[in-house]
Amino acid sequence: MIAALLVAAAYLIGAFPTSHVVARTLHGIDLRQHGSGNLGATNAFRVLGWRAATPIFVADIIKGFGPTWFFPLLDGSTDPLWALAYGTAAIIGHVFSVYVGFRGGKGVATGAGVFLALAPVAVLIGFGIWTAVVFATGYVSLGSVVAAAALPVLVASTRAPTAVLLLSVAVGLFVVVAHRSNIRRLLHGEENRFRRPARR
Repeated sequence: MIAALLVAAAYLIGAFPTSHVVARTLHGIDLRQHGSGNLGATNAFRVLGWRAATPIFVADIIKGFGPTWFFPLLDGSTDPLWALAYGTAAIIGHVFSVYVGFRGGKGVATGAGVFLALAPVAVLIGFGIWTAVVFATGYVSLGSVVAAAALPVLVASTRAPTAVLLLSVAVGLFVVVAHRSNIRRLLHGEENRFRRPARR
């Protein structure tokens, strides 16, 4: 019973629309009407610029890390699969947020937070890959796709449990598929790079 309630709490934490709140409060814009229209860190980087989007990125990581790391300390269960359940719920919440009409981001930062708790070495290497690609090309979406595609390989290299590896495959595949429109724009040279923060 406690674990089920924690799964619901993980969803609600993951669903908190960080980028929407920050963009509305500090910049007076609705991210759903700019860039890709998504409420994730990737679109925040694209529309608001890296200075404004970095705190959003960090907050979204915490949304995934917090439930995955801390909730197993509260549920009274010895089953390690509950940690995966909490992490999965947080990602689903981020992608389908109840607070903003079940819209959200693409799960990149929140997913990174989940795997930071489950396979930290893999995530740190993946973050290095993401950073290198983004700053070399200016394309946040490309960095996200490359890091997501690399995630299962990185997780496997750390000899993580099979359940964690399977989750990494599912999350990596979901992130790549969720970026299919970005991939099309990249192939046609139409994807936007960084831009300066939007003004009122």
